[in-house]
Amino acid sequence: MHYTERIRALREDHDLTQTFVAELLHVGQKTYSDYELGKTRIPLDSVIILARFYNVSLDYICGVSEICAPFPQI
Repeated sequence: MHYTERIRALREDHDLTQTFVAELLHVGQKTYSDYELGKTRIPLDSVIILARFYNVSLDYICGVSEICAPFPQI
């Protein structure tokens, strides 16, 4: 699964709006929509925020792995 599909699926699985996630990332709703549509690449720091928020590994959120491991704790 491509990361664009993954971030959308995670958002929908948690019953969140694009506006809510956009506020979490400090971007506008249109910008976040462009991330999900693949029109704009999502910055790495935003991917990390989402992985931490959803408690999933970066490998999972980026679509590298199908295993939904938790975000590593420091």
